[in-house]
Amino acid sequence: MSESSLPVFSVERLPAVGATTLDGPEGKHAATVRRLRAGEQLLLSDGQGGLARCEVAASARDSLRLSVAETWHVPQPALRVRLAQALVKGDRGELAVELATEAGVDAVVPWRAARCVAKWDDGPRGAKALARWRSTAAQAAKQARRAWTPLVDDPVSTRQLAELVGRADAALVLHESATTPLASVDLPAAGELVLVVGPEGGVASDELATLTDAGAQVVRLGPTVLRASTAAAVALGAVGVRTDRWN
Repeated sequence: MSESSLPVFSVERLPAVGATTLDGPEGKHAATVRRLRAGEQLLLSDGQGGLARCEVAASARDSLRLSVAETWHVPQPALRVRLAQALVKGDRGELAVELATEAGVDAVVPWRAARCVAKWDDGPRGAKALARWRSTAAQAAKQARRAWTPLVDDPVSTRQLAELVGRADAALVLHESATTPLASVDLPAAGELVLVVGPEGGVASDELATLTDAGAQVVRLGPTVLRASTAAAVALGAVGVRTDRWN
């Protein structure tokens, strides 16, 4: 079985070559849900580029005894993409994070845009919503067999987002009124690219002005208008083709 088809399980710290035990929630899932047995292989990931190829030596009720055959580290791409995703109502925000993670995003910043229907407060409800985004990113990274799990930051205001844009090597705001296609803009070969996706109601004109004043370019993906939950994944595909991120 090739490494690209092996199931992936998360660990806080990558084990050394030799014997180790996968326990806790991941061990229980591997033993009782995936029903992995002696002789089968899997990958362990620390979410920070570290991977370990293992063979199951023995299975218990809620854990696996593993033999670690090899470990290695996958470097981050030279050009990293940080997605500023406006808050989206319902489970569409989690869908946006899931699709962006599968498409290779390196970090996600929840954006409290003016026209967001969803409102994350600073109390328990907001913390719960943020936890769901982080859990979604972790699960999607495992599903996509990624060595790096995207970091989901605390939510930001437009002013704070403008500060991120100002520090980035490049920044793109997806907007339906833009005349410049993403396919024609110059992208840096390395550093950080901030990709801004607004809410379903669109990016307000004053927000657009704030972000462009900070150095962002306003671009469009194509002739159609995409949902806030899918736009980032499509844009990441375009960036992957136009840079060395997919090489």
